[in-house]
Amino acid sequence: MEARPGLGLGPLLLFSLWGVTAPAALLRRLGEHIQRFQGSSGLGLAPGAAVFPKEGWLEQPLDPFNTSDRRSFLQRYWVNDQHWAAQDGPVFLHLGGEGTLGPGSVTRGHPAALAPAWGALVIGLEHRFYGLSIPAGGLDTAQLRFLSSRHALADVASARQALSRLLNVSSASPWVCFGGSYAGSLAAWARLKFPHLISASVASSAPVLAALDFSEYNDVVSRSLTNAGIGGSQECLAAASAAFAEVERRLRAGGPARAALRPELGACGRLGSAADRAELLGALQAVVGGAVQYDGQAGTPLGVRRLCALLLAGAGRRASAPYGGLRRAVQIVTRSLGQRCLSFSRAATVAQLRATEPQVSDLGDRQWLYQTCTEFGFYVSCEGVSCPFSALPALPSHLDLCEQVFGLSASSVTQAVAQTNTYYGGQSPGATRVLFVNGDIDPWHVLSVTQALGPSTPALLIPGASHCSDMAPERPSDSPSIRHGRQSIFLQLQAWLGPAKENQDAS
Repeated sequence: MEARPGLGLGPLLLFSLWGVTAPAALLRRLGEHIQRFQGSSGLGLAPGAAVFPKEGWLEQPLDPFNTSDRRSFLQRYWVNDQHWAAQDGPVFLHLGGEGTLGPGSVTRGHPAALAPAWGALVIGLEHRFYGLSIPAGGLDTAQLRFLSSRHALADVASARQALSRLLNVSSASPWVCFGGSYAGSLAAWARLKFPHLISASVASSAPVLAALDFSEYNDVVSRSLTNAGIGGSQECLAAASAAFAEVERRLRAGGPARAALRPELGACGRLGSAADRAELLGALQAVVGGAVQYDGQAGTPLGVRRLCALLLAGAGRRASAPYGGLRRAVQIVTRSLGQRCLSFSRAATVAQLRATEPQVSDLGDRQWLYQTCTEFGFYVSCEGVSCPFSALPALPSHLDLCEQVFGLSASSVTQAVAQTNTYYGGQSPGATRVLFVNGDIDPWHVLSVTQALGPSTPALLIPGASHCSDMAPERPSDSPSIRHGRQSIFLQLQAWLGPAKENQDAS
C-alpha cells in the first residue's frame, strides 16, 4: 500500500447516469452537491462517534485480460474496521461508480449502518479511471479502452483476494457487495460473474438493462409530477408542460424574446445555433428531472413539492406563471450548485470532453461519456407524444457526441449496447442472492429489476422513494416506506448471512 493524498469526503450515492450533455452535467453536479451535503452534515454517524477510516492503495493490472501486459495502476480503497468483530465476520464491500469515492463510503449510509449488527468489516473500492484511481498516461482514447464494467469487475475480484490477504480476513468470511446506480449494477454483476468470491449483493437503483434511447426516463418524471404523495398533481404536470412550451415559443420567435432567455434562464451561450438551444432545453429538463430523481433527499435544493409550488404560483392570474416558476427553479438549482449559468454552448461542451488531462476536481465526465458510448447508452429523449417537455435534445444529438469526442459511429454505439445486454442478461441476469432495491419515483427503476426473478433473486420496490435513497444516511425525517425498505434489506441479509454465521460459529 502506498500513501497518496485524499480528496476528503466522497460520495455516498452515485451520480446521474445520463450521457454528458448539458442535462447530464447538471444532474451529475446535483448528485455531487447532495453527496457533499450528506458527507459534511454528520448524517449517519452516531453522536460522538469517532470514525477514522483507513485509506489504502492496491496495485492492479491495467489490462487484467492480458497477462503479458505488465502495466499497472493504483486503485484507492477505504477500510472501516470499527465494528469488525472477528476475522471470520462478514465483509461489506461498497463499490464505487462513475465518480470519486471517499471515506464516507465506509462511515455513512446503509452499508456502514448495517455493520454493527453483523460485526462486519466495511471496505469502499473506488472505480478505475475515476477519482484518484486514474492510471498514468491520461485519458486519451487508447488509454480509455481499459475502462469498462468488465475491467471494473476484474478489479473487484482481484481486490477481494488481495484485501483478504492484506487485512487477514478469514477464507470463511462472506463478502457482500453493495452499490447504487451504475455501481449497483456492478454489485449485481459481481455476484453473477464471481459467485465463488461474492456471497451476496444488494443492488440499489441498478440499471442493469442498457438502453440506447431511454425515453422512459421522462415518462417516470411525468408520472411522478402527478404523485400527490410527494406533492405532485395533474395541475403541476400541466404547468411544467406550459413552461416548456413558453420557452420553445420564445426560442422560435428569435430576436428580443430569445435574447431575454439568456439572463432569465441562465444560458451561458447566445442560443444562436440549434445545438445550443437543445443544450438549454436539455438542461431545463434536468432541473425538472433532478427534482424527481433526488426528491426528498437531504441536500436536495429542489424536490417535487417545491417545484410544483413554484410552477403553480400565480396560476389562473397570469398565463406566464409556469414559465416564471421554471425561472425561479433554475435560479434555486444554479445558486445551490454555485454555477454561473445553466447551460454552455455545444462547442464548449465538446471541447471540455475532448480534454485528456485528468483534473482533480473533475467528476469524470469524459470517462463516463466513454462508457455510455461503448457500453450503456442511457440517452434520455423526449420524442413521444406523451412527453410534456421539449423534444430536444433528441437521440441523434447524444449519439453525435460519441462521434465528435471519440470518433464512434451511431451504429457502433447501438451494437455496444446490445452486446452489454447479451453479456450480462439485461433484466434477467441469472444471478442468485442479489437483492434489487428501487424507488418507484426514481426514473431509473424501469431499467432495473422490480419484481423477484425467483426465491433467491428478490426485488424491493419502495413507494415514494427516489434514486438510491435506501443507501443514504438515516435521518429522522425518513418516510415510513424508506424505513420499512431498509428493514427488509436487513431481513434479507439475515436470511443469507445467518446460516453462514452459524456455520462459522460451529467450526
